[in-house]
Amino acid sequence: MSRVTKLVVLSISVIVLCYVGLGYVLGKTGDDKTYHSLTVFSEVLQHIQQDYVEEPNLPLVTSGALHGLLESLDPQSSYLSPREYAEFKLKSRNGAKGEAGVTLSKRFGYIVVVAVLPDSPAQKAGLRYGDILEAIAGFTTREMSLGQAQILLAGDPGTAVKVAVVGRGRTEPREVELVRGAAALPPVLSEKPVPDIAYLRFSSLEPGKANEIREKLQQFDKQGIHKLVLDLRDCARGEVSEAVATARLFLNSGTIASLRGQTVVRQEFTAEPAKVVWKYPMTVLISGSTAGAAEVLAAGIGGNKRGELIGAHTFGNASEQKLIPLDDGAALVLTVGNYYTAADKSILEEGVAPTVEVRIAREEQTDIGEEEPPRLPSAEQPPPRAVAPEDQVLRKAIELLKGEARKAA
Repeated sequence: MSRVTKLVVLSISVIVLCYVGLGYVLGKTGDDKTYHSLTVFSEVLQHIQQDYVEEPNLPLVTSGALHGLLESLDPQSSYLSPREYAEFKLKSRNGAKGEAGVTLSKRFGYIVVVAVLPDSPAQKAGLRYGDILEAIAGFTTREMSLGQAQILLAGDPGTAVKVAVVGRGRTEPREVELVRGAAALPPVLSEKPVPDIAYLRFSSLEPGKANEIREKLQQFDKQGIHKLVLDLRDCARGEVSEAVATARLFLNSGTIASLRGQTVVRQEFTAEPAKVVWKYPMTVLISGSTAGAAEVLAAGIGGNKRGELIGAHTFGNASEQKLIPLDDGAALVLTVGNYYTAADKSILEEGVAPTVEVRIAREEQTDIGEEEPPRLPSAEQPPPRAVAPEDQVLRKAIELLKGEARKAA
């Protein structure tokens, strides 16, 4: 570091200290904690500058501090350096149409897979919920923000990006090449696992999804099918407005969820009886790969005792973020609002708990890319082979619905 650079850094530190001290002495304008935090930060910066074993790269140190500061808030908040934000704007402006088809978050300090879209590059490469992406495009994710990871994975269709993946039950990463594909969200999957029970599954709650679900429900009603399994596993994308609209298809009354934050207007989303389409028994399947808008939908159904939530705890990231550009060309992605259940529990902090938990035995869990996914139990299908374990969560939902039918009889 040159003598001039040292003087600049030292001068900035002195100015910060003077500002902090003057503000503290003259006003203490309402927030002593802020002044104390600035004093500590400046003191730490000075010690790094003066006492570290070698001359530090101050811009790198500062960037790392800002990344850590945002990461300490929640997994969705992040800092984008000027270079990262410039790349983000460039890809947004050019409308990068290629993606890996994977929803990400941060856990254990690394980027982790929350959910994978069907037939996406990520699924074809064997990625699934719970995988840790140790590196993306050669960069470790240990110091990487969620925003950085999303920038690296986006690109033109047909281009490739390499990721180092640590799967469940494994300690060594394996290198996987993801060939980006055009973003495509699959339609609602509609099946009948047994003759008198309908089954709906979707991977996203993008605009228009509630209308698509409404049409499916009306078709079931016309066919005389009056029991439903709603599968929200692997659903981690979409808009909360669509989740609320979907919940209103099932709820006659009650609070679906609420949104709160320091700077956002509090909103409470409630049922609207006139919009109800399905009045019959239902169950909802959830798992750790249920996230975001789908958690709001699950919370609305379960919180109003409209149907059992079957499976495992959801991921926990239903929140709203705001992009805030900074004067130096950097930007913040800051969580400004959290969604709460009808029981006033933060979904971001606690997720949504199942009302009927189903634990999958370890021997029934497949390893990445080695075996087929679980199969739907069906009257028309032969018993599944040992290599493809039956979906125990779905089976439990069907058992409960059949029990409801017996009670009604």
